[in-house]
Amino acid sequence: MLRTQKLGEADRIITTLTRNNGLKRVVAKGIRRTSSKFGARLEPFTVVDAQFYQGRSLDILTQVQTLRPYGLQIAQDYDLYTRANVMVEIAEKLSEEESHPPMYLLLLGALHALANRRHKPDLVMNSFILRAIAMSGWAPSFWDCAVCGRPGPCSGFNVSAGGAVCDTCRPPGSLAPSREAMGLLGDLLSGDWGSADVAEDFARREASGLVAAWVQWHIERRIKSYSLISSRN
Repeated sequence: MLRTQKLGEADRIITTLTRNNGLKRVVAKGIRRTSSKFGARLEPFTVVDAQFYQGRSLDILTQVQTLRPYGLQIAQDYDLYTRANVMVEIAEKLSEEESHPPMYLLLLGALHALANRRHKPDLVMNSFILRAIAMSGWAPSFWDCAVCGRPGPCSGFNVSAGGAVCDTCRPPGSLAPSREAMGLLGDLLSGDWGSADVAEDFARREASGLVAAWVQWHIERRIKSYSLISSRN
């Protein structure tokens, strides 16, 4: 379950990411009534087994069973909640045009790690984003120069150039992140949690800013859920 929105007086439209059929937007009839048997099972971030039947414009939800109640765990912690919102918004945007089974599995693993506090929330979120973007064809470089391939480490970072850039290829306006932040980004992309978990706070903050710039550049749309994180900081 990615998100819900009101429809009429008692219904909701539920946006889901399915394993084999990509995004599905379905109507849950009567879900906002206190007598609804579906209500608690359709919270965002929850993994369910659901059945739909085809409607005129939107499919209709007929049956749902909770498999993993990540929504209940995540909703109890604001830091988890805000990071999960960013992840599902990005997963939705990256899955709009076609079915993407690996995206489903990637999001499932990230929500599991978040709900069970396997790692710091910002690390889980940024690792998910980097892998999701790489899976969609925009893998960044955090070591060798993205332009000429010169072996790293590189001193600059430029989103439009593909990530790390050497002094020769560095376009005007490039950032100059710390080596620690660039190393952390590489760890998050490759899944080296042993190194990522011990990263300094300054490197984590720096890395989060670079990830936000990277994903919004390539998606070409503002990620609205980022405002939940910035308003808290």
